[in-house]
Amino acid sequence: MNERDALRRLAADLSPAGDDAAVVDDTVITTDMLHERTDFPPGTTRYTAGWRAVGASLSDVAAMGARATAAVAVYADERFDPDALDDFIAGATDVCTAVDASYVGGDLDTHAEFTTATTAIGTAPADGVVRRSGAAPGDALCVTGQWGRSAAALRLFDRETAEATDHANELFRFTPRVAAGRTLAETATAMMDSSDGLARSLHQIAEASDIGVTLDGSAVPVHPAVETVTDDSDEQFEMATHFGEDFELVCTLPPAAVDRARRDCPVDLTRVGTVRAADAGVAVDGDPLEDRGYTHG
Repeated sequence: MNERDALRRLAADLSPAGDDAAVVDDTVITTDMLHERTDFPPGTTRYTAGWRAVGASLSDVAAMGARATAAVAVYADERFDPDALDDFIAGATDVCTAVDASYVGGDLDTHAEFTTATTAIGTAPADGVVRRSGAAPGDALCVTGQWGRSAAALRLFDRETAEATDHANELFRFTPRVAAGRTLAETATAMMDSSDGLARSLHQIAEASDIGVTLDGSAVPVHPAVETVTDDSDEQFEMATHFGEDFELVCTLPPAAVDRARRDCPVDLTRVGTVRAADAGVAVDGDPLEDRGYTHG
């Protein structure tokens, strides 16, 4: 059973399961676990690991349209190397600072594999959080930022040169879209982060909202780093759409709200498609878009 099947099973008895974060009164809370084997390729610095691990949870807060307030992390390894631990905490602290939140501690443990579990909390907007389930036919489909940076980073890590590794670490240190999420929450009908990839995110929104989606493949904004690792256009689309781990926001908006959202959003916001009726399915340029992306387990 993969992660999505497990979530569907849990949702039968645990109704909050399935969104990017849980909401208790006006508090938004989320947790994530990352492992060296599956999440931190060779060459990933502990500073980058701290930034990326905590950033993943902050991204979930962003997807709910909430204001991020604080984060904690569990740090587990075979032994506690002082420099590695300091670097991890520095990365965790700096990513929190980047979104006006605070890193406030956590827990230490020993483990055979470097593993970290992070929790982030935030404050819901006064009008309520944005869930995945509010999209309606006719809405515009939009995304923040540029796509494929993590896929490009993985290719660069594989080159095993100092220059490529430095660039890969830089690409791995994404900025959680907390400010963008708060702005988009004013008009978005549905929203989630793209940790599992654009294609899978569209399928998840479609399932939650009982709608279909048509994606304009040529409109997807591809990160410039993708073009440095491959000049094949089909491969570039694959990296931008199916790889995942870019931690951008995917949202739906009433068409009349798109221009204002673009003006107000602190990062680039691109319209990439349209919400359709459920029987349209999830398609790209007239063909079915495969439900494939980053899978946990």
